[in-house]
Amino acid sequence: MLQQTRVAAVLPYYRRFLRRFPNLKRLAAASEDEVLQAWSGLGYYQRARNMHRAARRIVESGGRFPNEYSAIRALPGIGDYTAAAIASIAFGQPYAVVDGNVIRVLSRILAERGNVRSAPARTRLRKAAEHLLDRDRPGDFNQALMELGATVCLPRTPQCAGCPVAKWCRARRLGIERQLPVRRRPPRIEKATRTLLVVQRNGALLLKRRPVGGQLEGFFELPEPADLPGARLGPKLGEFRHAITRRRYRIRLRAAELDLLPSEFLWLSPDQLNAVPMTTATRKALNQLAGTWKR
Repeated sequence: MLQQTRVAAVLPYYRRFLRRFPNLKRLAAASEDEVLQAWSGLGYYQRARNMHRAARRIVESGGRFPNEYSAIRALPGIGDYTAAAIASIAFGQPYAVVDGNVIRVLSRILAERGNVRSAPARTRLRKAAEHLLDRDRPGDFNQALMELGATVCLPRTPQCAGCPVAKWCRARRLGIERQLPVRRRPPRIEKATRTLLVVQRNGALLLKRRPVGGQLEGFFELPEPADLPGARLGPKLGEFRHAITRRRYRIRLRAAELDLLPSEFLWLSPDQLNAVPMTTATRKALNQLAGTWKR
């Protein structure tokens, strides 16, 4: 859950998810829709699908979480960083964790001037992390290094006066600690306007389900005008902003009516809406419509 997501945003989802799926067996037995619904709002939904697949694989192979790095790394959704964190912290194995905080700390200690998003710079920093790793207490060392980056070696205002490794920091000696790490300029922000249609009938709302194999596979969402070319547009019902990575949307809600229902669309009652996974934009729209939607 913490992959590309802040701790403060994750905590309520984490607690709710564990109440619903307190162990691997419960998670493995759940349907994908149940898992996605519990995850709904956190974004990057492939993470939830991968965790679900990993739980099923573990249960099918005996129900015990693997304790070797290679077996952990082979689970769906687990890359080098997560596998190293689990192997070192949970099982005491000597694998260095290299996350954003560790990259920042090491790039300053070594005065790494290369773009830390490039393969050569990352290779140098990973080798440094492996060289420095305490083989006797790898989990404690990894957590200490991550915590150092999170609380002392901060991105814009490094607290060098209170840093326990300041005397080994080359960037500090050169006076360039605030210039590191070097990162590429982020991609340009794209802005766009979208319209979502609110079509109601007998207390139910019309939604479409995203197709298999596409982004947000299986999620329900409100249709757009291009989805319902025969729809008659009514008054504007609301407007809100929505962001997805480097895209910023202004989303407008319009009432609409139609005579023929396309086969890929479904009418869902309020009770059904609470039980299915929905895109974040649709969830925001329904929250805004709470006072006007005829339930």
